[in-house]
Amino acid sequence: MARKRSHPAVRFLWIVAGLTVLFVAGAIAYRLFEQDLMRWTMVPKGEFQEVPLPEGADYADAGLWIAHPDLPASPALWTPQGFAPARQARASIFFIHPTSFLESSAWNAGLDDEESQERARLFVRSQASAFNSVGAIWAPKYRQAAFGAFLTSEADARRALDFAYRDVLAAYEVFLRQAPADRPIILAGHSQGSLHLLRLLQERVQGAPEAARVAAAYVIGWPVSETADLPTLPLPACERPDQAHCLISWQSFAEPADPKLVTDLYDASSGPGGVPRAGSAMVCVNPLTGTRGGAAEAQANAGTLIPNAAFTEATFRAHSVPARCDLRGFLLIGDNDRIPEMGPYVLPGNNYHVYDYALFWANIRSDAERRVAAFLGEGEEG
Repeated sequence: MARKRSHPAVRFLWIVAGLTVLFVAGAIAYRLFEQDLMRWTMVPKGEFQEVPLPEGADYADAGLWIAHPDLPASPALWTPQGFAPARQARASIFFIHPTSFLESSAWNAGLDDEESQERARLFVRSQASAFNSVGAIWAPKYRQAAFGAFLTSEADARRALDFAYRDVLAAYEVFLRQAPADRPIILAGHSQGSLHLLRLLQERVQGAPEAARVAAAYVIGWPVSETADLPTLPLPACERPDQAHCLISWQSFAEPADPKLVTDLYDASSGPGGVPRAGSAMVCVNPLTGTRGGAAEAQANAGTLIPNAAFTEATFRAHSVPARCDLRGFLLIGDNDRIPEMGPYVLPGNNYHVYDYALFWANIRSDAERRVAAFLGEGEEG
């Protein structure tokens, strides 16, 4: 008996249905294993090796900085329309940029790696610029650890981060010599930059003469344990928006949030003296209110920078993103279907880490202005 052939339209529907099943299955598999896939592709496979500095390199030379008062084309001087850098500096800002080396070919980036350096300049432009209304900005180049170093607990990852910190510390010592001694200091970073800043505060600033000059420290995009880290720092967490000499930190997630990529490594780590971080709450100072914890609606957001895919341009939009600190200390910014489309770099788990500064750029600017004013006695002192 001859087999009845199906109509071409029916066959087409079966093909579409089959492709749909494959696509959905692939999407589910990706969602289940995306963190493992990220580790497999991003963690360097070779052994750690030190990356040399260019011959004669010295942080006393402005050429070893991305932003520096002696660099007229500093990316940190950028502002969106309606804003402008301060004509007269009232503070000195030391800013440590986040990871911009995304290769897995080495554990650390060389300063001659053009792609990572260009990306670092874009980060300084969109992040450190928030502080240019209060003072002059120093942002060093440094032989940063690769992105993959944050996805593993391998010993080589620790070596890479220690190696990067050596540059940050050397740059900081030069910053202290160059920054006017009669001005307050703001210390700020993001992501890897904040990890190095946390260590700088714990090991170098704590107990040092310049600790009294720190108007505020912005340890953004890196977890600061309430119990393992905060007691070891020279600054308390900021409780009020008009408080000086305190620390600000948050990590941004849309809802529903899955911070497993952060908490897995965080809970397996320890603070200074071996105090375990496992299960501890993280410092969360709400950037919309300047207070520790709490919540604020989008109306309190004075302005978000919405970058293009290349981070070369940004649209400024106010009143778009709310923020609330949850019990663990993550900053939740609402349903990601309701907040502006920020770009393609949202990490697994609705992690808006890349946009920690951009989401609250105008509020960070106002926050720094208030804390410097408080430090200088121009308002209620903290």
